[in-house]
Order: sequence, then structure tokens, then C-alpha cells
Amino acid sequence: MVMTHTEQVIANALALVEASRAARERDQLRRAAWQRKVELSRALPPLPRPVQLPLALN
Repeated sequence: MVMTHTEQVIANALALVEASRAARERDQLRRAAWQRKVELSRALPPLPRPVQLPLALN
């Protein structure tokens, strides 16, 4: 089947859109994996200082 110039342009545009979508999805998965690693490596918040209650010995 011989494609006209217009059909070739449309096919090229659709291929570009599909490649762009695939790259965006790959980047999204890569960023999600990186975010999980960052969350795991983040330091835990410091524990609050203990409060000593007064002991009434009356």
C-alpha cells in the first residue's frame, strides 16, 4: 500500500505522540521509584524529650 504524503505525516505524528507517552510513563515510574527510596532514607523525627512528673511524697 502506497501512503500519500498526508498519511505519512499523520503516521509520523501518531508515532511521535506514542513515543512521547511512553517516555512520560517511564519517567513517571522512575520518579515514583526514586520517591520511595527518598522516603525510606529520610531520617526519623527526633523523639520528644521526656517530661518528668512531680512526685508528691506528702
